[in-house]
Amino acid sequence: MATSGTNLEHARAHNRRVVIEAIRLNGELTRAEIARLTSLTPQTVSNIATELEQAGIVSSHLPRRFGGRGQPATPLTLNPDSAYSIGIHLDHQTLLVVLVDLTGKVRFRRLIKVQKPEPESTLQLIVQTLQEMRQNVKIDWRKMLGVGIVMPGPFGVEGISSQGPTTLHGWDNVDVVARLSAETGWPVTLENDATVAAIGERFHGVAKQLTSFVYLYIGTGLGAGLFTEGRIYTGHAHNAGEVGHMVVQPGGRACYCGNHGCLERYLSLQAAYEGCGLDPNTAMPEDLLGVKQEIFERWLDSAIEPAFQAINIMECVFDPQSVIIGGMMPQPLVERLIARLTPLYSSVRSRYPTTARLRIGMTGTDTAALGAAALPIFDEFNPQYEVLLK
Repeated sequence: MATSGTNLEHARAHNRRVVIEAIRLNGELTRAEIARLTSLTPQTVSNIATELEQAGIVSSHLPRRFGGRGQPATPLTLNPDSAYSIGIHLDHQTLLVVLVDLTGKVRFRRLIKVQKPEPESTLQLIVQTLQEMRQNVKIDWRKMLGVGIVMPGPFGVEGISSQGPTTLHGWDNVDVVARLSAETGWPVTLENDATVAAIGERFHGVAKQLTSFVYLYIGTGLGAGLFTEGRIYTGHAHNAGEVGHMVVQPGGRACYCGNHGCLERYLSLQAAYEGCGLDPNTAMPEDLLGVKQEIFERWLDSAIEPAFQAINIMECVFDPQSVIIGGMMPQPLVERLIARLTPLYSSVRSRYPTTARLRIGMTGTDTAALGAAALPIFDEFNPQYEVLLK
C-alpha cells in the first residue's frame, strides 16, 4: 500500500487555521511573533496574514516598536465581526439561545423557561427565537457560520437515552439537526452538554493553553468532555465521556440505566437536589446556594469518594494535563467541591506537578450554550492535523 503524500492545498488550509488559532489564543500578535510561535516561515506567515486581512478575518493596528531599533511591527487581532455563530442549550427546564461573534462576545441572549419540553412545541419556539434574533440584531448575517445545539446525552443508547430524570423524554427519534437546518438554512451541529462545554472552555476559559484535558460537566446528570492533543474526542456514536454511568460504587444506589452505583447518582445536580432536600422536578441550580452549609456538606460527604475514584480513572486512562470541573452548578459550590478533592489520589498524572491537576472551569447557566456557539467556530478555524494526510 502506497504512503499518502501531503496535499499542498490541505497544508495551506491547515497553516491558515494555525495562524488564526495563534492570534485567538494570544489576542494580539505581530507577524514575527506568529512565525516564532507556529514555526512557520516569515514569508508563509506574511502571505497568510495578508490573505486573512483581505478577507476581513484579521485586523491590523498601529505599529509598535520593540526596543529602540528596527522597523515598527504591525500587530494583528481577530476581527470580531468577521464571523458569528449561534449556541442553543436545551435541558429539562430551560431553553437558552445565544449569538456570539468570532471572539466569543455575546451579541444576543434569550433564556426561556420550559418544563419537560416537548419536541414539536420546543422546535417551534427555537425557530421563533431565531427569527426574532434576525429581526433585532444588526449584523451581516451572511457571515453566520452555523448553529450549535446541545442537549443532555447519551444519544441512541438503548435503555438509557430516553429514560430517567437526566434525559429528555420523547426526543430520541427526533432529527433535530435536519429540522433546524431546513428551518434556518444554516449548518447545525448537535453534541452532548459535556462535549460542548469542553469546547467552550478551550475557546473562552482556563483551557485556552491546554491541548489535553478532561472537562467534568455537572448538569442534571454528569458527563465529561475529552480533549486529546488539541482535538475533541467524541467516540463512535458521540457518547464518549458518558462518565455519569460509570459504576463507582458496586451495589450502590439504583440508577435508571439498570445498574447500581453509577457516578451521577452521587455527583450531579440531581444528586445534589436529592441530598439537600430539594424537589428535583422544580429546583434550579441557584437554589443550592440557599441550602444550609451543613446540609450541603453532608451531600458532599456522599459525593467525594465517587468523585475521587472517577478522577483517578480518567487521569489513568487519558493522562490529561488537567481535569476541569464546571457546568451548571454555581461557582461557589464547585469551589467547595474542589477544595474537598485536594489532594487527589496518586495517578500517572502525579509525575509532572507543574500544571494544576484540578481546575475550576466556566460555571453557570450559560456554560453549555457558549460551548454550543463555539462548535461552528471550532469546526471552521481549529487546526485539523488529519487533513495533512489526505
